[in-house]
Amino acid sequence: MRSADGRSQRRLDCGYLFLADDSGTPRPTVLFHGGYDSTLEEDYFAPAAGALRRGYNVIAFDGPGQGSTVRGQGLHFRPDWEAVVTPVVDFALTVPAVDAERLVLIGMSLGGYLAARAAAFEHRLVACVLYDGVYDFHEAVAATADRAASTPGGMETLMAQNTMVRWVVRNGRWTLGASGIDELVRAAEAYTMEGVADRITCPTLVLEAENDQFSKGQPQRLLAELTCEKELISVREDEPAG
Repeated sequence: MRSADGRSQRRLDCGYLFLADDSGTPRPTVLFHGGYDSTLEEDYFAPAAGALRRGYNVIAFDGPGQGSTVRGQGLHFRPDWEAVVTPVVDFALTVPAVDAERLVLIGMSLGGYLAARAAAFEHRLVACVLYDGVYDFHEAVAATADRAASTPGGMETLMAQNTMVRWVVRNGRWTLGASGIDELVRAAEAYTMEGVADRITCPTLVLEAENDQFSKGQPQRLLAELTCEKELISVREDEPAG
């Protein structure tokens, strides 16, 4: 198969392999996954198209809780995301067109936690990009529960009034396999980089969006605990990338 720009691609069980060209020359390769509500099909338009133009191969994939895996296999998110990324690295190393010494992991949205967690334990990566950096997913979920607790009528009323809250709760129950908001809050507790961030050894780029709705300030918290080579880049509304 070929992508929209004519470059070679292969469909995997839960992912796509996009090759910058058909030469077979080993190239730096981006491993990419999304976050809380991502689908595999959008991954081409997120980083893949731009990476291919710059000579990178891209392996884009759904992990548990995402897109094809939760829909087709009923798999839910898991906090130990290295168990997801390590098999992808193993696969990448079987592809002749992949330079084994230049594998970069990028995680988007909640993937800013997931990729960070994976990089803390999978040390064959040469770099990691967290888009945006997420230090503690539980905080965002707990804040929604606290907001409901202070709303007359509780969570059901808040969900009826607020589309964003309704989406957060319904999507979380589905993708984490939680029966209700209390179980969802408990399940989210494991999704934290506390005590883990300093295990990342590869150079790490942490992004911060000006208008982040759920993790304001978390990129800076994550950056502060990284002991690897690191950089924070803020992206702004006037770029426009808020």
